[in-house]
Amino acid sequence: MDIVRTSRSPDRLKSLDYIRYIFNPFIEFHGDRLFSDDSTIIGGIGKIEDFSVMVISQQKDRNFGMPNPEGYRKVIRLAKYAEKFDLPLITLIDTPGAGCGIEAEERGQSSAIANCIYEFSKLNIPTLSIIIGEGGSGGALALSVTDEIWMLENSVYSILSPEGFSSILWKDPNRRDEAADLMRMTSSDLMEDGFIEKIIKEDGGQKYHLKNEILQYLQKTTSISMEKILKKRYDKYRKILGG
Repeated sequence: MDIVRTSRSPDRLKSLDYIRYIFNPFIEFHGDRLFSDDSTIIGGIGKIEDFSVMVISQQKDRNFGMPNPEGYRKVIRLAKYAEKFDLPLITLIDTPGAGCGIEAEERGQSSAIANCIYEFSKLNIPTLSIIIGEGGSGGALALSVTDEIWMLENSVYSILSPEGFSSILWKDPNRRDEAADLMRMTSSDLMEDGFIEKIIKEDGGQKYHLKNEILQYLQKTTSISMEKILKKRYDKYRKILGG
């Protein structure tokens, strides 16, 4: 639970801090072409050395990092744009979950998240997601069905919060510490269980470490055929699902 609290710290680096350091220039796109723009989702084309990539992120200090349906529709629009122009896709995840208000449900929140998961699963481009803080519920899953999932050392990734877990299982949200242990939601737990591929150390230089790791990832993917990338993605999620 200490790591959960660290992942939620208001002083923690946000998506824009990483984007501004790693990608230069970065050109942001807006809107879902249907309803409006959701500022919680920040997405656009960025340049990292010789590589142009599509970057999509969740900004934790905007609506608590909880995107609405128009945000997830913007995600799909940008992901398809990346596929059309053969741009690797990188997502930065930091959310307790998707927006859960009545208005969000009325505008199709569940289908927007489901469509994200579906579209990400079949993208014909290299895809990478990085949990930089709190990765919670379908709000995080919508952006993380990717070829590789990385986590910062003090981030968490789970189906829901420890408070929600303990409320459902024991009808007692005060047992959140016990729930957090059972959920195995830390980077070390998820690496051990085979859900993620890399842990980024948080020693004060995580922006620098992350930039170097992304560069190595992009250099690696240029030598791998798309057919092999898609097969590896398929095998990864079949294994996670027990198939």
